[in-house]
Amino acid sequence: MTSIQSAVEFRQNLSPVIENLLVARNLRGMQQVQLALTPGYCLRAAQLLQNARGQILIGTGFPVADTFETDGPVGAIALYECLVSLGASPILICGQPLSQALSKRYRVQELQINHPAQRHAEAHHILSQFEPGLIISIERPGLTADGDYYNMRGESIGARSACFDIIVDQCQCPTIGIGDGGNEIGMGKVQHALQNLSIIPAVTSCDELVVADVSNWGVYGIIACLSLCYRRDLLAPIIPLTILQYLSSLGSVDGVTRMNELTEDSFPVTVGENLLLQLREVCGLLQED
Repeated sequence: MTSIQSAVEFRQNLSPVIENLLVARNLRGMQQVQLALTPGYCLRAAQLLQNARGQILIGTGFPVADTFETDGPVGAIALYECLVSLGASPILICGQPLSQALSKRYRVQELQINHPAQRHAEAHHILSQFEPGLIISIERPGLTADGDYYNMRGESIGARSACFDIIVDQCQCPTIGIGDGGNEIGMGKVQHALQNLSIIPAVTSCDELVVADVSNWGVYGIIACLSLCYRRDLLAPIIPLTILQYLSSLGSVDGVTRMNELTEDSFPVTVGENLLLQLREVCGLLQED
């Protein structure tokens, strides 16, 4: 076996290990959803990012109360900065108030809130403007069978939601979805596996779906695989506390507690930090410190 073959096999074997770490707590049944996916999806998603040509659209932002939750934007910012370090050209796609908050520091394309009649025109405009090479959705609410959006409590959030689904559906490039509950864009790929979850499931699908106990952590799993592909530690620069402090200053809330605090789906920041260390350890990246 050549060194190249050995490296490929190592990555292929490690991806399911990473995927299992992402759903180890199984808070919302993602271990059961994972069974509907072909193992290796984190690596396949990373390879799509590695091979993407052109701009990469990163959709994020889940409305909670009158603001946005921390799960989603933390991962989106981590991925954005990782891609910039690799020479890629990412753009964050989100609705108000997140779009305005992030536009002072990042490239942002704003989506209109609650304009169903304009969704197709908006999607056509954005796809024509950016001609993306890849689209990734991180913890964005997905359209349901009745054409509305719902949170984990079964409450309609359509009046506060922007539509990213049509962009994902109509694009001519690969798509990745990341979710942790079944009501996010991408979960339509495994709709049959969502029947036993206490949610109103999303129907929008994607090419590669990554599931995690917290969607931000799904991003970490993909970046871990990107680290293997590039043979660089791309996880080390990610400091969740710094990103959470930045988002908190902009008015974010925890999606579970609905409080402005430095947490992700009620988890202390240390949990995400420990997961990053675990991922770096299983990938052999800590040896580079």
